[in-house]
Amino acid sequence: MARCRRAQSLYGRTAVVTGAARGVGNALAWELARRGAHLALLDHDGDALRRVASSLPTEVHWWSVDVTQDGAMARVAEEVRERLGEASVVVANAGIAEGGPFAESDPMTWRRVIEVNLIGSAITARSFLPDLLSTRGYFLQVASLASIGAAPLMSSYCASKAGVESFTQSLRAELAAQHVRVGIAYLNWTETDMVRDADQYSVLRELRAHMPPPARKVYRPEWVAARLATAVERRSTAVYAPAWLRTVQVVRAALPIVVTHFSRRELPRLAARTSFEATGLLGAGGRADADAALRRADAEDSSQ
Repeated sequence: MARCRRAQSLYGRTAVVTGAARGVGNALAWELARRGAHLALLDHDGDALRRVASSLPTEVHWWSVDVTQDGAMARVAEEVRERLGEASVVVANAGIAEGGPFAESDPMTWRRVIEVNLIGSAITARSFLPDLLSTRGYFLQVASLASIGAAPLMSSYCASKAGVESFTQSLRAELAAQHVRVGIAYLNWTETDMVRDADQYSVLRELRAHMPPPARKVYRPEWVAARLATAVERRSTAVYAPAWLRTVQVVRAALPIVVTHFSRRELPRLAARTSFEATGLLGAGGRADADAALRRADAEDSSQ
């Protein structure tokens, strides 16, 4: 009975999901559709997004948009309102990653990870906040274990995910009196193009292999999406997928010491066996983002 009531709470409501073309965003779109929500799907990869939208069993509209562009996101929010009504659920899921030594990273690639993961999340919240205030809705920020404890060779990703955690907590406090609920999703390794690409680099693969067994496990996006959808139904303050990540919060103050000790011992050993190299943007989503950014740059150059 309780499960039925939660499912009915999403029926007919407008839910916005960014980064919906693949991975967790794609799986979450399916899960929300099964629970009766009408969907506004956003991603920079229009071709992939079109395929996702055409297969969903609900009313769905999609927009190819860069979440880091204020004006474009404001226009999308207005169009969502016109086509589907005011959004009462917004999930900021869009994210990219790169790996490798900070000193050898490309400055533009490093910055792009911060822009998409952190600034893009803030722009998403800003664009749809009028709707959420009107509907007393729910904003869910997708974060990571990297929000709790940083890892070597993933500086831009860790910085961005620590940033979205702080942003989400600040926004939650700011909106509490206005009856808008704000939640954060802490995810571990999930079977996406990003993680599969990371495993192609021996040093990143070895670093994950040296993590404790629960921390190195890779989870199916459908399994993660089901937990996120339930968090949306419950308007949860936090969701951990897997649940054991909650226990990491208790010891997070000690994590920098542990990670530094591990890195001091293991990174030289890894460096003796394999080269450390910058990965560039990881996953199909990252490559599509890089292609879209290049097209925008070419368009700006040609207009000058």
